[in-house]
Amino acid sequence: MNRNIAIAIHGGAGTILRSSMTPELQTQYEDGLRSALHTGYSILEAGGSSLDAVAAAVASLEDFPLFNAGKGSVFNNAGNHEMDACIMNGKNLEAGAVCGISNVKNPVLVARVVMEHSGHVLLSGMGAEDYARSMGMAFEQDDYFYTTQRYQQWQNAVAEDRVQLDHSDKKFGTVGAVALDIEGNLAAATSTGGMTNKKYGRIGDSPIPGAGTYANNDTCAISCTGHGELFIRAVVAHDISCLMAYKNLSLTDACDIVVHDKLVKIAGEGGLVAIDKHGNIYMPFNSEGMYRACRNNNGKYEVSIYKD
Repeated sequence: MNRNIAIAIHGGAGTILRSSMTPELQTQYEDGLRSALHTGYSILEAGGSSLDAVAAAVASLEDFPLFNAGKGSVFNNAGNHEMDACIMNGKNLEAGAVCGISNVKNPVLVARVVMEHSGHVLLSGMGAEDYARSMGMAFEQDDYFYTTQRYQQWQNAVAEDRVQLDHSDKKFGTVGAVALDIEGNLAAATSTGGMTNKKYGRIGDSPIPGAGTYANNDTCAISCTGHGELFIRAVVAHDISCLMAYKNLSLTDACDIVVHDKLVKIAGEGGLVAIDKHGNIYMPFNSEGMYRACRNNNGKYEVSIYKD
């Protein structure tokens, strides 16, 4: 039996600079990351599954208003919140996802219900919401998702008629988690509110298995954050797994090829968190920063935002 346990989480990547961060705000972000990390790691430490750990960690990040998922989701062009999420089980390659849903408190938990009970992988829009209601999932009123920061970002974007990647500093607001449990099972989950002022039902990479989220016990678990269109085109999460499976590359080498070479060549900015089947953790990004944290049972513990 595998005796390693590990978890890594992210709260988005992009142009995140010390110069534009107050000490108070930095502390709030770090507290949000620590809380989610503790939530997920506690499950692993108690012998729980990687699936339970990533779902709980991502739900914690969804409940934290500074991250662009769940409660802190950005506004779309119509002034509403459209959220996407995905979860994947590395043991059997089962996956569940939702996209373009509104008023659901925790999209990642709906994604898990889709995976385990619907017979489908991806449900969208009102149909996904109807399914969530039929399964007794928690819903909230519009004001639950409102934050002054997100509203002002939307107003600024509307005034300039542009789509924003979360905020004016170009931050790719997504949350995610990957984990390895004591049974050797990997899992990944990702959730996002998408782009500020997005139109026409735009969907990014987060809810697409293989693009923004992937888990396979034979290789790795990946959760991405970045410019979704480019991550879809590069099939980032699955590509890393393939490099490990077909070329026998290490987790680090596979991630570096995709994040620092393949994505860069097509101007794909962002990053990801990754864990392999041995419990090795890697959190690469090609942007200025990435909200990230990780912990394992061999003494590794990290909560970071910037490059250094």
